[in-house]
Amino acid sequence: MNDDQLRHCLRISLGSLAGYLFMHLTTWTTGLFFCVYPVLLLAMVPRMNGHAAFQFLAAAMINIVEVYLISGLFGDRPLLITPLVWALFAVRFHCMATGPYFLFGAQGLVAASVLFHFASYPDLDVTGMAKANLAAAVFTVAVAWLLGWLLPPRQVTPPPAPEPKSDAQRRHQVLLGATVATVSFLVFQIFSLSDSLSAQVTTLLMLFPMSFAGAAEYGGRRAVGVLLGCNLALAIQLLLYDWYGYWILSAPLYWVALMVCARQHLLEGRSGAGFAACTTIAVIFGQYLTPEGDAVYATLYRFSSIAVAVLVALTVIYLVHKLLNLSPLTRYRVGAAEDS
Repeated sequence: MNDDQLRHCLRISLGSLAGYLFMHLTTWTTGLFFCVYPVLLLAMVPRMNGHAAFQFLAAAMINIVEVYLISGLFGDRPLLITPLVWALFAVRFHCMATGPYFLFGAQGLVAASVLFHFASYPDLDVTGMAKANLAAAVFTVAVAWLLGWLLPPRQVTPPPAPEPKSDAQRRHQVLLGATVATVSFLVFQIFSLSDSLSAQVTTLLMLFPMSFAGAAEYGGRRAVGVLLGCNLALAIQLLLYDWYGYWILSAPLYWVALMVCARQHLLEGRSGAGFAACTTIAVIFGQYLTPEGDAVYATLYRFSSIAVAVLVALTVIYLVHKLLNLSPLTRYRVGAAEDS
């Protein structure tokens, strides 16, 4: 690991640690966003810039407006809200498929799906979640700028060249992503899986490659990363035992675990097991590790639910992929992996 990779590790781990501390010091009821958003932004953007900040903040604000309007007007009409949700997901995947606004599409996809899902439960504080979503986005951008100033990358790394795509490939990616994301939304709605947030987010992260071959590869790596993250979170709780609810004791161990996972992410050089482990630990500490919660049960349940979600999501992605490839207008062919 070189000096720039070490600095990147520190930015990821310190950013999420700052969110974890801020969550506890301000007693936010929904602290998940404060732990997860710094991991998403700092892992995906090696050098913070105004374009990335604009995308991240714009996605958070637009998500809130969309959820309040659509859920408020059509929340009790599933036949109307389903095509609207599909259309919003299609816009997000169009942004991701075209390239320059990938971060806007990715962050908006995850946050909108979570907010839409929880907005359907009358006993959950959706307003509080929406406020936490926006506050966490602003906090994350501010922390990212600060860490970028304190621990700047020493070498200028050019952005990767955009992958050449045909119009048919872009249509395939948008339709595949929007359809599978909508199916995921409907499944979690129908079965009232309000306690399976990690599994829901996993099905969305698997769609980031926007192809069946990429989803299959990512699904396997994410399962490994989730296992790593769950084991680290479980080890921390067993080490602290009755004191795991004291954030002043759990925070240093949380930072160490994030450093381990961030190192793995940077050594892989792409979104894989390390990134999955980082997000897993962030979700567990942001949502479940409280004095009133049982993070041991949450950790074991989380891994089992994600394993099921990966298998089901891959099946749906494969079926939609094959269906879209029947038409030359939506055919996606890149090498033998996609032709099979």
